[in-house]
Amino acid sequence: MGSVLAATTEPGVGPGVRADVEPGVQPAVEPGAVPGVEPTATVAELRLPVWFFGFEGLLAGAFDLLRAAPGCWPALVALGAVNLAVSLTLMRGRLRLARLLWRGRGTRKVAFGLVGLRVGSHLVLGLLGAAVTGALGHVLFALAMGAVTVALLAHVQRTALGALVAAGKATA
Repeated sequence: MGSVLAATTEPGVGPGVRADVEPGVQPAVEPGAVPGVEPTATVAELRLPVWFFGFEGLLAGAFDLLRAAPGCWPALVALGAVNLAVSLTLMRGRLRLARLLWRGRGTRKVAFGLVGLRVGSHLVLGLLGAAVTGALGHVLFALAMGAVTVALLAHVQRTALGALVAAGKATA
């Protein structure tokens, strides 16, 4: 199933020529066979599942989880390793979108916004005399940060996929 780009049409002659092609018949070039020209992917092929953003949500709440239960760091390290393994294996075909998302301005805004939300909310709560000090408060804060992270990353993905469709680099 290789590409058919040889100048000759004789079966079995030259690199890349299939033996099942009749002499004189020009075979169709398979999609993706032309170097430098990628076939247009569909949005469904590029879309990262929302559950995948759960890893990032968990990592966004890691600070508060560690404050609530300092002994949970091995579990967070293990989940980070699982995130990396899933990224490099199951989601390998979708890494193109992931790279675009991480390089995108919208994702940087989300990252800085989440840091600002964390620092700002802890600062404001501290100034109001309602600083988060208990384990339950930190767990609830971690859940809130995780939910906000997943929602924002899903929004950034929708926006990025819409831009790819508009630019003609993906089909709906």
